[in-house]
Amino acid sequence: MRLALGLVAALALPLAACNKGPASPTLATEGVTDAMITSQPQGEWLTYGGTYDEQRFSPLTQVNDGNVGELGLAWSHDLDTARGQEATPLMHDGVLYVSTAWSKVLAFDAKTGALKWSYDPQVPRETLVRACCDAVNRGVALYGNKLYVGTLDGRLVALDQASGKEVWSKVVVPDQVNYSITGAPRIAKGMVLIGSGGAEYKARGYLAAYDAQTGEEVWKFHTVPGNPEDGFENDAMKKAAETWTGEWWKLGGGGTVWDSITYDPTTNLVLFGTGNAEPWNPAVSGREGDSLYTSSVVAVDADTGEYRWHFQETPEDRWDFDSDAQITIADLQIDGKQRHVALHAPKNGYFYVLDAKTGAFISAGSFVPQNWTTGIDPKTGRPTINPEARYEQTGKPFISMPGAGGAHSWQPMSFSPKTGLVYIPANIAAFPYMAAKDFQPSDIGFQTGLDGAAVAMPANKEARAGALAATTGALIAWDPVAQKPAWTVPQTSPWNGGTLATAGNLVFQGDATGNFNAYSADSGKQLWSFPVQTGVIAAPMTYEVDGEQYVAILVGWGGVWDIATGVLAHKGGATKNISRLLVFKLGGTAKLAEAPRSADRVLDPPPFTGTPEQVAAGAATYGRYCSVCHGDAAVAGGVNPDLRHSPVLGKADTFKAIVIDGALSQGGGNGMVSFATAIKPEQAEDVRQYVIKRANEDKALGDK
Repeated sequence: MRLALGLVAALALPLAACNKGPASPTLATEGVTDAMITSQPQGEWLTYGGTYDEQRFSPLTQVNDGNVGELGLAWSHDLDTARGQEATPLMHDGVLYVSTAWSKVLAFDAKTGALKWSYDPQVPRETLVRACCDAVNRGVALYGNKLYVGTLDGRLVALDQASGKEVWSKVVVPDQVNYSITGAPRIAKGMVLIGSGGAEYKARGYLAAYDAQTGEEVWKFHTVPGNPEDGFENDAMKKAAETWTGEWWKLGGGGTVWDSITYDPTTNLVLFGTGNAEPWNPAVSGREGDSLYTSSVVAVDADTGEYRWHFQETPEDRWDFDSDAQITIADLQIDGKQRHVALHAPKNGYFYVLDAKTGAFISAGSFVPQNWTTGIDPKTGRPTINPEARYEQTGKPFISMPGAGGAHSWQPMSFSPKTGLVYIPANIAAFPYMAAKDFQPSDIGFQTGLDGAAVAMPANKEARAGALAATTGALIAWDPVAQKPAWTVPQTSPWNGGTLATAGNLVFQGDATGNFNAYSADSGKQLWSFPVQTGVIAAPMTYEVDGEQYVAILVGWGGVWDIATGVLAHKGGATKNISRLLVFKLGGTAKLAEAPRSADRVLDPPPFTGTPEQVAAGAATYGRYCSVCHGDAAVAGGVNPDLRHSPVLGKADTFKAIVIDGALSQGGGNGMVSFATAIKPEQAEDVRQYVIKRANEDKALGDK
């Protein structure tokens, strides 16, 4: 039967090839053009990474290492989205464009801060249940006279730059159950490039190109093969299928392109990173082998989307070591030769230098401590996996360094051609993995195949203190040729903001403790700092209007580290979300409003009346379905509610009405949907008793 279906599919492919596809996209000749994105006109910032090469380097020098101490606030704008803010603003023709949480878009006079227009795509709040992680958006794209934004619920929307009015809107995800969009679109030759999130659900990864004028799909490249009985779209998928076993397609396979996309005009290739294989635990789907093209850098022809090369950074990924971190193109002198290379620092802790045209491995170096490998082959770049890291085979917990948050996640790095250094916002944090027994997929929530309860943070002061002490961050100036750090700035917490390098010998970065900082690019000396009243995870940019240089950044704590890591989310201290757009200039004198004072909270849970059996069952259910939003071991970060403080914790019927009946999803709600398809009423009660037990334990530890 499989052979017959395969023959039918094979015969259908030539016929499909004869069908005329979408017309070739029309290149923009006015507004923002391809040439402008390549050359970065004086003072403008036209694409997510600054230019096509994603170096996040500005040639502006008015603000420099000699006068950055005079930098002051020029203007600010408070946002109405109290979620994590991850976008990089764009600036064209005196207008600053920025997306915020819930995929909203705002346009400002870049000099005065006057709001020109705003756009709200009205993303349903229940979309949160399929979005990892938080209602974030990383930015917009500009092309011609249009602006493009991907929405959390899976639409690609084109807006008129001048008015903010919607020109067209397309649902571009395969379904609005397992897929979401948080990444910034990119532009290449009249096309809008975008992928999706969803590798913790049941998504099959892809990158697609859409006509910038009409929104019609031009090409699509899948990153993992589908069901072999349906035939393969191309030879790349056929070859990839040889590296999978089991019935991977039933859970999608993962490999989502949720962030990194780089168009390289020199090679006419689109380079992009892919996410983890799904489920994380390979045993759930009988997965063995490398599982291509997950956790890889892949290159396709920009005109056709046809496969050109790949380099897999994390074969048989079972640790969520996505390769979706930004890919930077640069020309470096290596071994006496000028090389056109791709620079990449993915979650797995290694910094890679690859040939941008062929994908050939050049070198790799470990930029943070790691224990999932015993080394990297210096010729092939392939890692030797530590046998203990295959937790589904050992049946034991594995404490991995780095963890699922990544040694470097989506927060953008920057590269300075002047110093030859890459500035990496690094996380030094571990994560515990334990394979779940008898795991069964469900139609809601994460499908990782892990036992979150078995490795949850215990209510123990010593364990907490040890974990907190070992969890830090760093700003690392990495020499990609020597594969070693030139300098390092230790940081209190992981999950600090992306970086910006400038020709003024500066590196800018916000941090988790609530400061926006400037460092000397060549030495790492801190030269300036501004308290922003909240944690910073986004990357800054800089622009020039009327001969004056400005530095802009979105601030607002959130994202996966805040919502999922429990007590570790509080390491930086600045966990309160105060979402704002801040713009600085030399001599700026504007002031921020005083930060609202946090209400003094007292942890005062109802008495525990359950049984040990309920607590054990509740811990398992909470670990699988609740922890990703409400925090490990029932300790929330700062954006989502902390259930230990919930006013309904002592009210069994009300708790059930929320979890089972979806009481908070009605009338717009707050994103809390019903879990009735996965959780029975008695399991909701088990979760309530578990949270009560945890709350009383934490109260005994002195928690508030």
